[in-house]
Amino acid sequence: MKIRVVLLLSMVLMLSCSPKEQRVTLFVSQSVQTGGVGTEEEPLATVSEAIQKASQLKQKDFNTEVVIQLLPGEYYLSEPILLSPQLSGLAIIGSKASDVIIKGSKPLSLQWEKYSQDIYVADVPENSDFDQLVVDGVPQVLARYPNYDENAHYWQGYAADALSKERIASWKQPEGTYFHALHKGRWGGFHFEVTGVEDDGTPILKGGHQNNRPSKPHEEFRMVENVFEELDSPGEWYLDKKGNKLYYWPTQEGTPNTSKVEVAALKNLVQVVGTLENPVKNISISGIRFESSKRTFMDDYEPLLRSDWTIYRGGALFFEGTENCSVSDSEFTNLGGNVIMVSKYNKGLQIKGNHIHDCGASAISFIGDPSAVRSPSFNYREFVPMTEMDTVTGPKNELYPRECLVDNNLIHRIGRLEKQTAGVQISMAMDITVRHNSIYDVPRAGINIGDGTWGGHVLEYNDVFNTVLETSDHGSFNSWGRDRFWHPNRKIMDSLTTVNPKMWQWDAVHTTIIRNNRFRCDHGWDIDLDDGSSNYAIYNNLLLNNGLKLREGFNRTAENNIMVNNSLHPHVWFQNSADVFRYNIVGMAYQDVGLKGWGKQLDYNLFPNEETMMKSQIYDRDMHSVFGNPMFKDPSIFDFKVAEDSPALKIGFENFPMDRFGVQKHELKAIAKIPEVPKINMPKKNSKASEPIVAWLRNKLKSVSSQEEQSAYGLTSPQGVIVLTVWNHSPAVKDNGLKKGDVILMADGEMVREIKDFFKIALKNKGKDKLDLVVMRNQVEHKLAVKTE
Repeated sequence: MKIRVVLLLSMVLMLSCSPKEQRVTLFVSQSVQTGGVGTEEEPLATVSEAIQKASQLKQKDFNTEVVIQLLPGEYYLSEPILLSPQLSGLAIIGSKASDVIIKGSKPLSLQWEKYSQDIYVADVPENSDFDQLVVDGVPQVLARYPNYDENAHYWQGYAADALSKERIASWKQPEGTYFHALHKGRWGGFHFEVTGVEDDGTPILKGGHQNNRPSKPHEEFRMVENVFEELDSPGEWYLDKKGNKLYYWPTQEGTPNTSKVEVAALKNLVQVVGTLENPVKNISISGIRFESSKRTFMDDYEPLLRSDWTIYRGGALFFEGTENCSVSDSEFTNLGGNVIMVSKYNKGLQIKGNHIHDCGASAISFIGDPSAVRSPSFNYREFVPMTEMDTVTGPKNELYPRECLVDNNLIHRIGRLEKQTAGVQISMAMDITVRHNSIYDVPRAGINIGDGTWGGHVLEYNDVFNTVLETSDHGSFNSWGRDRFWHPNRKIMDSLTTVNPKMWQWDAVHTTIIRNNRFRCDHGWDIDLDDGSSNYAIYNNLLLNNGLKLREGFNRTAENNIMVNNSLHPHVWFQNSADVFRYNIVGMAYQDVGLKGWGKQLDYNLFPNEETMMKSQIYDRDMHSVFGNPMFKDPSIFDFKVAEDSPALKIGFENFPMDRFGVQKHELKAIAKIPEVPKINMPKKNSKASEPIVAWLRNKLKSVSSQEEQSAYGLTSPQGVIVLTVWNHSPAVKDNGLKKGDVILMADGEMVREIKDFFKIALKNKGKDKLDLVVMRNQVEHKLAVKTE
């Protein structure tokens, strides 16, 4: 008994003598003129004073837990907030994002005078250099041509003559003009500065480095800004840097002398920077609105491997060399460039519950360091020869983001100036989870993965729509996989991957999962896995408009997805792709292009009708698939679960939740938009007029369905199959085969009354290299032996 008492007393003494972590809260208020000691009664006056005080506390005792509590108000930064490893554990907290605002701008006290009937002018300090003007809290428009119009699509107003010689000749000072143009293929955009004019009136341009797929600027989708002579509408402004004068056309009548005027002064607002060896840990930022940073489109950019991107490695909030930091419950708006940049080594960063909108470039970017990539290439046409290639699997070092979370954020109207942007961008990273985000009204992809290095990402329960609004050839989700196996010459790539069938695993080490999302893209694909994207599992997704594209790549499994009014788009698959497509509901036939092979398995899918199913069965695929009405419960309220007696359930499809897409945080969900409900295109029973247009060997066919068509094609009865369009490279077209306007009357000696007959006959003849046809051409019957391979 005595021994127990002695031991207990010893433990109590040990605990009482052990050091305790201290918690210190430093209060900051912008309403005080001079700083106090940091208490709530005597708060500090600036954020920089609080950072300095926190550093002093940490130097005395690193284990001291320091919280900087920002009281309501606007905090103008004179320099970025720098958080080093010494400040690990620091929390910067605002009471509420609507009440606490950190700004990268500075206020100007101006005396306005009339310059003309509509324009005012004021003197500004010498060496002023700003590219954003905010009046009474509202961003204004840098003088531009054509004028800003929210509904004018590209650049919110575009004109082919934006940089014409005639227009340039009307400008007194062309130097300093910004010229913006889309890529010729609308794969993002370019930005230039006019530095002079040649004797013949041609502008001298600097820039154009913002896209990794070079092209000439688009001839039509162009815009210029920062031109005094184009200051011709309310809300526009111009800074004369040489004369130190600001010109402005107010949006309200009367003098702007009573208005609050601010101009962007900083590019970066918060920088959390450590190293791999000495990372910044456990920094948390929450409850703050961040506003007004400078634009960065003319800064240095770097290519993101062989993707179509180059990027400015910076942002309003910048993280590099960090562990277990967080950004939560904050708002980001009217920022000139990237919003949150996660650069090189970062582990466990959480970005949760934020509202990001009306910003110049990308919202959230995870960008590793190219030094972590083995044998990297940086341009579409580059390739490291096999004799020089590092063939070791996985990353070369640790300088990349991993195990990070993007959760419950509302992201919209980003990419207001830069077009090669995304709501979430991932490149040279591993194990990034993107969950329950609503992303919409963006010029390009909502979520983009730029390469296969190194996979393991999970994209789930996101709602992504109104995407690819100002570009093309893209998707609500887009990816590339131009990794070590990828070669711009398809024949060389075929031989490489035949000799090294697992070469794709060298970089795409872990499977990327896309599940339980809702995607809608009206200007591209709902999901677009482009050049080489490999090692994906895609399941339980609701695709509302343009289906799933799988371009050349390996090991993609797509199952239990719903593709409303659309289908699978298999583009140039490898012979040994090992792709799987099963248990899906599709709304039309597969839209195949240039396949070498049909993958490992395409089967157990539900098609809308027999014709679309038989088109696949010609290739010995979908032999267990069925057709019919999926019997969605209530599409008008986005309930695409199928009824208990749906044929989809008989082939293995399983219902998945329809009420968990997008942001779930109450305050953000209340203001988030949702996509437009699609109108379901279902064929009517016993109606030949509703029969689909179906592709066969990439030629589009349909049944004769009216007396008008019978008369037009010179038929004796309203039956047969019309060749609506032909693809010149189709085997059935070559060597004087099918022509546009032909009507197929017989195949392999059997009558063809409608498209079902044709596909049944084609099925019976699969494996043969030719098919005998009788067609009506120019009201004369012709016998053809068309190639099928």
